[in-house]
Amino acid sequence: MVNENTEEIEKAFLERERLDSLINSMTDGVIALDQDLKVVVYNGAALNILDLNGSIENKQIDNVLKPIDEGKHPVIVSEIIKNSPVGFETRDFSLVYDDGSHSAVYLSIAPVHNGYGKGGVEGYVLLLRDITHEKSLEEERSEFISVVSHELRTPVTIAEGSIGNAMYVVQKGAKPEIIIKALEAAHDQVLFLATMINDLSTLSRAERGKLTLEVETINVHRLLEELVASYKPAADAKHLTIDLEVDPRLETVQSSELYIREILQNFVTNAIKYTEEGGLTVSAQPGTNGVAISVHDTGIGISKKDQKKIFEKFFRSEDYRTRKNTGTGLGLYVTMKLIKIVKAELKVESELNQGSTFTVIFPNMGVPTP
Repeated sequence: MVNENTEEIEKAFLERERLDSLINSMTDGVIALDQDLKVVVYNGAALNILDLNGSIENKQIDNVLKPIDEGKHPVIVSEIIKNSPVGFETRDFSLVYDDGSHSAVYLSIAPVHNGYGKGGVEGYVLLLRDITHEKSLEEERSEFISVVSHELRTPVTIAEGSIGNAMYVVQKGAKPEIIIKALEAAHDQVLFLATMINDLSTLSRAERGKLTLEVETINVHRLLEELVASYKPAADAKHLTIDLEVDPRLETVQSSELYIREILQNFVTNAIKYTEEGGLTVSAQPGTNGVAISVHDTGIGISKKDQKKIFEKFFRSEDYRTRKNTGTGLGLYVTMKLIKIVKAELKVESELNQGSTFTVIFPNMGVPTP
């Protein structure tokens, strides 16, 4: 009899060890409760999610797990268990930690019944998972769809209206200049849509790590001369000057011409867009193992508050002078992605009503591709 009892004890001990090993190998937090809602088994993942160091065995679940709902109201877990006899599941709770930080959590509660054919509940098993990153992606995806839908609606509506108007006036025998004006308005909106699509495509490839970097020897003088020449018509249309100042000692830099050109194009485009008087200057001088290129304008400037946000996805300033210009809020976000890819350094100097200067220091990136 003694041997049988010893064997039973050893068997139970081994089963408990297997159970502990199993739940501790899980990445989800696991907490098992008895009928009195006290913790009987838990794993390390649960302690990590709860941000606790000591043992929680024999503690009431309400003293261990203290979530809040989407309205920031405290949630009493024991009440949920009592009111959910067949189990409970949610992705809408959060945990707040002592340092003020918080995490979104998935919580599942399932009752543990006695053996087959027997009634009653022996206890409960809780599963916890930190879904902060998932929720962040979901919110970002929702915001992305909302913003893009909104930004697409305006140009599509204007283009459709302008083309419809052109078709109508043609039938009425309108003068060519009226028809041309309507088509130009539609054309401008189509160009805006093309820019948005390009930004979205570049953004998608950048965030999936699909952008390739081809290092080549770049003639800085030629690159900047072409850049300024291509934007002179846009500057002239607003009666703005556009000047080029390149240090004569500057020759070449080893980097990606495609990305450098796109980075500078975004800064020049914004400079023209947000400048009503004066003009802009593109300048370049030798930097430490590379080249420093600046785009300076005499435009509306950027507040200190907005300077911290201008490179965030979809950010648009509340300044009415900014709002009157169309934009996706993606251009500078994509620009910063490209700046990081070419390992460049960015400096922003700006003051409201005093203009802005964006300086990018492009380093030599090694041996160019043949």
